[in-house]
Amino acid sequence: MNDIIQIALRPLVFLVLALRRALLDRTDTKKSPPRILALATVLALCVSACQHPHEKHEEAGVFAVTTPLRQDVELTRDYVATVHAIQHIEVRAQERGYLTGIFVDEGQLVEEDTKMFQVMPLIYRADLHRAEAEADMASIEYKNTKLLSDKDIVSKAELALAGAKLNRAKAELELAQTHMRLTEIRAPFTGLMDRFLVRLGSLVEEGDLLTTLSDNRTLWIYFNVPEAEYLEYKADPEQKMVVKFRMANEKMFDQEGKVETIEADFDNTTGNIAFRATFPNPTGLLRHGETGNIVVTTKYPNAQLIPQKATFEILDRRYVFVVDDEGIVKQRLITVAAELPHAFILEGGLEDTDHVLLEGLRKVQDGKHVDVKFEEPAEVFAQLKYHAE
Repeated sequence: MNDIIQIALRPLVFLVLALRRALLDRTDTKKSPPRILALATVLALCVSACQHPHEKHEEAGVFAVTTPLRQDVELTRDYVATVHAIQHIEVRAQERGYLTGIFVDEGQLVEEDTKMFQVMPLIYRADLHRAEAEADMASIEYKNTKLLSDKDIVSKAELALAGAKLNRAKAELELAQTHMRLTEIRAPFTGLMDRFLVRLGSLVEEGDLLTTLSDNRTLWIYFNVPEAEYLEYKADPEQKMVVKFRMANEKMFDQEGKVETIEADFDNTTGNIAFRATFPNPTGLLRHGETGNIVVTTKYPNAQLIPQKATFEILDRRYVFVVDDEGIVKQRLITVAAELPHAFILEGGLEDTDHVLLEGLRKVQDGKHVDVKFEEPAEVFAQLKYHAE
């Protein structure tokens, strides 16, 4: 806004100054209108005062410099993530028949081995009774044959045949009992029931989906990491990445997770690889299928910071202008470790005592002399934070 006012006032400045000069140059100063001369002088002073002090600063050739700031920094990065229960299975019918019993409810926490559904195929009950009868008959036949064999009335071969018949009958009985047990569907682990896909009295076929069961006491949260960050992580094999999870309501989950697994392959279309963080979920707040953001915090103790506006880039390399004690400008290559809003964390290139040029980077040249004004780094960064807000 100040720049616009200055541009608008420049013609008036020239006009007022010209008027004042003409009045002063008149040979007959006694006849000069004193009121007009005074008014011209006041206008000239007022308009000059309206000029922005920064413009005067630049015209004088004085540039602001500062030194790098040292402080502890925590850099956070967000990754889109999906929540998976450590066990999430489909519960399906194992036998064909009518659904005669539902013993749980949707959304209920069921304990391991709890009876959930009952499918009652009458044909398997009849097979069970038949198998039981055949097993009894084979057992009696074997006992009688053994008595006769002990008295040498029948041969050992007939006894062996009777024993084989008994074993076959027992196997048929076990098969019939297995079919009957499969009509009872029990929870293989403690978990939460999902929506029912069938209702009481429905005819279900073998393999029909009844519901799903989730054990969400422990969660696996997956998030995709770019290749460069993956390589950075793998550079330190002893590093254990501890992460947090921001839920859909923008609140942080109260448990921390640990990255324990990385998938085998990169996605060629995105250049990312999936990390898996394991989170405890003692209260059961998070459930399978939720979404949110994994928040990774990287700590930089006693980091060296400079404002981004003090840097410039040439052929993918970043530089600053450093002004020495004699006011000579020198171009300096720097190495950036991480980027913050309006600032860089440096890995190398500057000393803590170096005076870095803050503004006017396009107005100076390497090796030229400039006049500088030092600004405290804390005040410079306070201004950056103020403008960032």
